[in-house]
Amino acid sequence: MGDSLEGKVAVVTGGGRGIGRGVSMLLAAEGAKVVVNDYGVAVDGSQPSEGPSAEVAEEIRAAGGQAVPNFDTVATMAGGESMVKQALDTYGRLDIVVNVAGILRDRMVYNMTEEEWDAVIAVHLKGHFTTTKPASIVMRQQRGGRIITFTSGSGLRGSSGQANYGAAKAGIAGFTRVIARDLGRYGITCNSISPGASTRMTATVPQTARERRTQLGIGGAAQQAQQIARPTERGPEQVAPMVAYLATDDAWNINGQIFAVSGGTVSLLYHPTPYRTIFKDGTWTLDELKQIVPAQLMADVSNPAPPPGDLDIPGRPRPAQS
Repeated sequence: MGDSLEGKVAVVTGGGRGIGRGVSMLLAAEGAKVVVNDYGVAVDGSQPSEGPSAEVAEEIRAAGGQAVPNFDTVATMAGGESMVKQALDTYGRLDIVVNVAGILRDRMVYNMTEEEWDAVIAVHLKGHFTTTKPASIVMRQQRGGRIITFTSGSGLRGSSGQANYGAAKAGIAGFTRVIARDLGRYGITCNSISPGASTRMTATVPQTARERRTQLGIGGAAQQAQQIARPTERGPEQVAPMVAYLATDDAWNINGQIFAVSGGTVSLLYHPTPYRTIFKDGTWTLDELKQIVPAQLMADVSNPAPPPGDLDIPGRPRPAQS
């Protein structure tokens, strides 16, 4: 066991399986006392169980670490507040919050139900707020802390069939940047991980969907990182070391950043900035924009999901007749 996090107390949501389990185990191995939260649900958010959280907490204790299980859902304020309260009641403080918990309800947007949308937004996006809000009050008072969020290539670049998940993950990226600005003055940092790992969630994505995304070039930043790493080196536990590093005192001045982590590859992702700009002293006319946007702003920029060639698209140039 190491001592990089000795004396720290952490809450890890979704800590009973996959990436969350790897994070919980490594934080504990580095000396942190861990509240292992997991609602214990299936990938779609159904069938809650206390098993995963309890098993990981017991595994940590068997290895000589300190951990307690927590079975609350992140989808409610009461659940997030309960995790923070448990950390304070059990260990007397809270230094680290890692938001890993997530579910999937993949469906094309024209078939997606309101319930499928709401369920994913509640766990991912609201679930980050329910833990961060109460944790920020504690960390602000103690003038220090680490908040680590989890975004995704689906939100950063887009993946078909994941309007709910992608929207939540894009929101988490924005949430991270705002929290970093809100809390940085109090010695609190907030950074995000865009993971690439083989987990039970990624296993639910059909191979046909994977192939289509690759064909269209919309796999996202995390998938690009996965392609760099060898396929045998994308275990969920390999995301944990970067999370642990961001939780240490050594990372005190890293704030508001997003890192793609897959296997042995760690990439700092660049925030959205102007790529090309057109300017005139006045208001553009529609006719001017019709000419200059395709020629300058969009030159060599591809459509991530172009319609097939045999579809009659108004405005698309027709092929020359032979």
